[in-house]
Amino acid sequence: MTGFYPHEIVATGLGFPEGPVAMADGSVLVVEIRPGRITRIHPDGRTEVVATPGGGPNGMAVGPDGALYVCNNGGFEWYEQDGILLPGNAAKDYTTGRIERIDIATGAVTRLYDACDGHQLSGPNDIVFDAHGGFYFTDLGKHFDHHTDAGGLFYALPDGSSITRLIHGPDLNGVGLSPDGKTVYAASTSRRVVLAFDIVSPGVLAPEPLPAVPGRFVTTWANKTYLDSLAIEANGNIAQATLIESAGITSIDPATGAQEYFPFPDLLTTNICFGGDDMMDAWVCLSTTGKLAKCRWPRPGLKLNYNA
Repeated sequence: MTGFYPHEIVATGLGFPEGPVAMADGSVLVVEIRPGRITRIHPDGRTEVVATPGGGPNGMAVGPDGALYVCNNGGFEWYEQDGILLPGNAAKDYTTGRIERIDIATGAVTRLYDACDGHQLSGPNDIVFDAHGGFYFTDLGKHFDHHTDAGGLFYALPDGSSITRLIHGPDLNGVGLSPDGKTVYAASTSRRVVLAFDIVSPGVLAPEPLPAVPGRFVTTWANKTYLDSLAIEANGNIAQATLIESAGITSIDPATGAQEYFPFPDLLTTNICFGGDDMMDAWVCLSTTGKLAKCRWPRPGLKLNYNA
């Protein structure tokens, strides 16, 4: 496609796909947020339902036990505009956000967390496991007609025994770990800022010099570019999904903030994941048009913990 980064479409007709996970057999797992299900897309394009947790499954990752761990935002209202599908406020039947464990073989869904310190999770969004077996996840918050619930950055254990809110803040979206595991990155969607947080031990961040304004600034955008999920390249670059005016994936040097933009043909190009033998295959979610794209990335992606 002229004007867009070279890619092929490997699946269509998806209900707002996000959270791609590349599997060792060449298939890719995605969530379909609108119908509330997890779907496997085989290399030949065939689709297969893995689980139907309902609500709004969002980001997901493979854990130490081989199960899927899913951020469920609780569901959205939906509307169509000019032939594209867009999420809105909390669904009419929304009750809470939650973290769920899904057995890939059976589709069985177990709710692990729906609250932290007595406060319900609002809209869990993206998740990444560290080398110690715990996971960081972002909570985007939840929009209602007359107010918005704030989320933040959390750390939890996959056995359901411990959850801690590390950062309280609005609209934190994608999450990823640096190759050395010493930094966790998160994206603030509407503030258009990528933030870095230093890790001193599993689930413990370095003290903030100004707690009201947490995180180290990595980069930002001057136009109406909002931010969604992110992945990490093997060289440490942040592959940030960028929305609206810079729809596509923007690779960011975390040391300098320098940006390299790869345009894709969807207003809400929301997610990227890496796989293949050389980790240079990339799958990109074109969410409003219900498609999954595949391309060759110019550099290898970082191998995720536990995702063989």
